[in-house]
Amino acid sequence: MQPSDAQPAQPLTGVDERLLAALLASMDAALCAFDADGVVTHWNAEAARVLGWTPDDAIGRPGLAGWAVRSADAEDLMARLLGVMTGQGRQVHEFPLLTKDGHRVLVRAQTAAVHAPDGRPVGVYCAFSEVHAQIDLERSIALSDALFQEASWGVVLIDADLRPAVVNDHAARLLRTGRESLLGRPLGELLDQGVDELENALHHVLSAGTPPAPLDLWVTLRGDAEQTRRCWRVGFVRLGSPLGEEPVPLGVGWLFQDVTDDRKASGEASRLRFRTTQLRRAAAAAAECEDPMEAATCHLDYALAGFADHVLLDLLAAPDVVPDDAETATAPRLVRAAGTPGGPGPCLPVASAGIPARYEEGHPALQAVSRTGPVRAADLSPRRAEELRWPDGTVAGLCAVLRSRGRTVGVLTFLRGAGRPAFDREDAAYAQDVAARVAAALDLRAGE
Repeated sequence: MQPSDAQPAQPLTGVDERLLAALLASMDAALCAFDADGVVTHWNAEAARVLGWTPDDAIGRPGLAGWAVRSADAEDLMARLLGVMTGQGRQVHEFPLLTKDGHRVLVRAQTAAVHAPDGRPVGVYCAFSEVHAQIDLERSIALSDALFQEASWGVVLIDADLRPAVVNDHAARLLRTGRESLLGRPLGELLDQGVDELENALHHVLSAGTPPAPLDLWVTLRGDAEQTRRCWRVGFVRLGSPLGEEPVPLGVGWLFQDVTDDRKASGEASRLRFRTTQLRRAAAAAAECEDPMEAATCHLDYALAGFADHVLLDLLAAPDVVPDDAETATAPRLVRAAGTPGGPGPCLPVASAGIPARYEEGHPALQAVSRTGPVRAADLSPRRAEELRWPDGTVAGLCAVLRSRGRTVGVLTFLRGAGRPAFDREDAAYAQDVAARVAAALDLRAGE
């Protein structure tokens, strides 16, 4: 018994027909099908939604002429659609169709031949959608590709477990690692400072939705020996699946950009404006003081705001003139004249005025006198602060020499406790501005 060359087509059962009907009805794309003579054999629910023609209106009609397509265009269009039976693979077409109420809709269609078991073409199926919907999809895909290529923002797709799933080149550069090495790693392995804030923001986006505006996040990278703080401008977008009845969060799109230089410049400008205002207010208040020492402490009270925790005012004991030549100068003796009390508060004259300060050789205040310039001290241990005769908890100091009419009249010492950064060059310049005003006030006292 010789086997047959071709197996006969099996007729559809009732279950097969119901399954086919369910598949056609649930498709996202509009679909119609024609037999070899161009008669409509299938018309699904999406096609009815797009054009308004129901399956009862469409199935059994010979072609699309006069109802779904203008008669003048029908012959050429049907020739294109049925021509796929003699071609290879799928073909893409764009053409206008007519809705039931007479409007024209431009659609993009993919057509392919339907073959019998013996390989003969027996019809054509045509899946189509409105062109604007297709263009929207293509734009979304193009946007995604562009963001993950050379976007000026770092873009990281975070999955529901808060691990990077997709990373673009800019993000990899900001995180100082490769794109592939970032994938699947916990954020705590990438960031040191700022990781808790970032994870809290991601949890909020997954549960409550996208925040209304971008925010600034200060971070340090894990493994950075210098622990350099960077400011990132970050934004988030919750990603949800469009296939579920309720949006199912697939993850979070995390977009960020390094704005450290801008934030530092903005902070420095704000700090300069504030300090300039404080100097102006102090000058106005000191002008109303009859006592020169009161005017000096008034300047110091305004200078302390946002700048330091404590201030000490030490004046040179007699003789009150210290030569600029360090080789001929005797060791200066400083006398405490005013300062802040044990805790933060206004600068007040001390009750024990006239008693020399017990500063040992090499003390920053004595160095400032010798150099006639500012001296900074940082990262002080409690023991070192005690040796310098500075209050408990002091971790940084800044000494600025008091100069007036070519003479050194004393030293100002500003002190900071834990939680504040060390004094920098801008702080030293500000301290010198304050010292110049204090020295001028004290020079009036010396001339009385």
